[in-house]
Amino acid sequence: MKNVPLSRREVLKGAGAVGVLGALGTPTAVFADETTVRWDIISVDFAAGTVSAGGVASALANDGSKITLTGSGTFQPDEEGHVTGGGTWKTFSRTGPQTGSGTYRVTGFVSWERAPGTPPLPIDKIGNLADNSAGLAVLRVRYSDGSRGVLTVSCHLVGTPDSVFEGITTTKGFVDYWNRVAPPSPPGNENRTTFHITSRD
Repeated sequence: MKNVPLSRREVLKGAGAVGVLGALGTPTAVFADETTVRWDIISVDFAAGTVSAGGVASALANDGSKITLTGSGTFQPDEEGHVTGGGTWKTFSRTGPQTGSGTYRVTGFVSWERAPGTPPLPIDKIGNLADNSAGLAVLRVRYSDGSRGVLTVSCHLVGTPDSVFEGITTTKGFVDYWNRVAPPSPPGNENRTTFHITSRD
């Protein structure tokens, strides 16, 4: 049979069937075109064992100033990378006073990698518990004041390698809020995230 070169889209579809693509010698998880990933900054109730949408997460800039976000959305980790979602933002000086606020929306998909791990709480009020996943997503965002940025959402579950952090980092204009604020010990309820991986069908 004559060998016919495959398009990049066909290669990605084929890799999605087996789950792994060795791109440039580096194994990378690949999902079929029908996959949708939902991300959330979450609220947890340890006493009730529940995970819900609607939490807050923060990150610090180099001078100790802070940004706090709410948010959720979806993306499709394929060539098109269709995205939805956004949330609210507030910025604070290193001494505490609020310096700005508004909304943001997700404008583009950059990358997604799934990580191993299992949910620590038994009741998922966002989606199916079986669809819950650890991982790392990078998304382009636009803030309501006209500035742009790159949002990183990272989720660490039970059994996830310690190299994976829990929370968010983001840029806003020329400021890089690179230092995520770690989640507090229970019953503390901030700086937590999660993903759900589902089929578009």
